[in-house]
Amino acid sequence: MKRFILATALAIAAIEQPLLLGRESNITTAKEIIPTSSIAQGKTAKFYYQRGVEKIELGDYRGAIEDHNKSIELNPNVFPAYFSRGFAKLELGDYPGSIEDFNKAIELNPKFFLAYYNRGVAKNKLGDYQGAVEDFNKAIELNPKFFQAYDNRGNSKYDLGDYQGAIEDHSKGIELNPNDAGLYSNRGNAKDKSGDYQGAIADYTKAIELNPKFFKAYYNRGNTKDKLGDYQGAIADYNKGIKLNPNYSSLYHNRGKTKNKLGDYQGAIADYTKAIELNPKHFKAYYNRGTIKNKLGKNREAIADFSKAIELNPKLFQAYYNRGVAKLRLGNNREAIADFSKAIELNPKLFQAYYNRGVAKLLLGNYRGAIADANKTLEINPDSEEAYLNRGEAKHHLGNYLGAIADYTKALKINPDSIDAYINRGISKENQGDIKGACADWRKASSLGDKEATSWVENQC
Repeated sequence: MKRFILATALAIAAIEQPLLLGRESNITTAKEIIPTSSIAQGKTAKFYYQRGVEKIELGDYRGAIEDHNKSIELNPNVFPAYFSRGFAKLELGDYPGSIEDFNKAIELNPKFFLAYYNRGVAKNKLGDYQGAVEDFNKAIELNPKFFQAYDNRGNSKYDLGDYQGAIEDHSKGIELNPNDAGLYSNRGNAKDKSGDYQGAIADYTKAIELNPKFFKAYYNRGNTKDKLGDYQGAIADYNKGIKLNPNYSSLYHNRGKTKNKLGDYQGAIADYTKAIELNPKHFKAYYNRGTIKNKLGKNREAIADFSKAIELNPKLFQAYYNRGVAKLRLGNNREAIADFSKAIELNPKLFQAYYNRGVAKLLLGNYRGAIADANKTLEINPDSEEAYLNRGEAKHHLGNYLGAIADYTKALKINPDSIDAYINRGISKENQGDIKGACADWRKASSLGDKEATSWVENQC
């Protein structure tokens, strides 16, 4: 056989889908709401409670917990100490512990709306979005003017995929507090997810108007502009975000993504490299830098980046796949097969991995294995011209010329101008003794501009 199709340009789309920012959960300290006079029993318990609240204000959450432990030991029936200790645990990331304390505060004071609210925040952090919504519902029932509860209920609805519900909650929060930049930013996130990109940009712009130093609003507006194809506008927003916060790695990462779309590969590599410098665990930056290096033919450098991405995120099937592509280009066919197999293990519907694994097997002379992978490719993607071409190649090598001819014919139904299909079908017909049919296919390939086919026609037909 003269030729077959190699999978040299099947890189999976980059995984830099932007994370929308600004949906932080607001939490409320005890001292803002609970006067220390509410600790009625025991001067010492009150002393530890007050000192614990002061430590929270100073950011000494562990010290605050110690003081609240003592306060509760001396007086176990006063809810503010549980609430304040729960807040400190929440700040430290001890979400189950904070929920236990908020539960106790609610048990002692079922009308204390802030305990429901902060428990909702903790549940959201644990991924219990429905439970969070229920707690925010209760907080709103007890205090209908508490705009933060609408905001964070909107955040939890967003996490549940209820973007319209999120928009409604953030809108209610804006009605109650029209000068809160975060509410507009959060509503913008929900609009972006619902596909209302212009509405999202309007909300991010309002957030920036209210808070010109709100770098996350620039970041999110840049992401939405990128989706609309306004790449220069997106870069301008990322630039502004970087000026406000030069240490935020995702701004560089997403600017790199946009530069890549504009064909500024070196600029994209520089941005991904800066993102990695700021956050050495930014696996997406390694991965996406690798995709560009792959595109530029820097296969060994690409392999190094994909390997680092895999080290940081072993479930990243795209990295195994694209590392396999780079290895295939370098002729490391057995290693490529291992990577494609791992990608398939992680994503059994990734037809490109079956296809490229089949190419590697074809190059190694494993024709039956190549046919099996082509079959799987076609099962997932019946319109893969390349899979029919390569399966035909494998069948030809096994002496199944009629089967090869049938596959090349199917490839031509998908792409009637496939030079490779005409060339290879002609070769299989020649091996069948059908010289007339072979010449007809080569003439067609010649008419499509193939010089080798022209030579065959002149010499053999």
